[in-house]
Amino acid sequence: MVQMYNILGRQVGSHHLAMGVLAALFSGGYFALSGGSKKPVQTPPINASSPDEADFIQNFLKQADADEKKEKH
Repeated sequence: MVQMYNILGRQVGSHHLAMGVLAALFSGGYFALSGGSKKPVQTPPINASSPDEADFIQNFLKQADADEKKEKH
């Protein structure tokens, strides 16, 4: 049958211990390799002399990002 162990006053089967060890091993590996949360990239402030210039710079940056994403795919 199954080997039983006495843990904290209760009878625990060896198959339960094996499943617990495997679960701890795989979940620990998953969390260790998942990495940290990604931080948003902050852009430097736009020092424009007029609102039109600021809009032009923002539109240019958006277009450059869109072009960069298209090139990657």
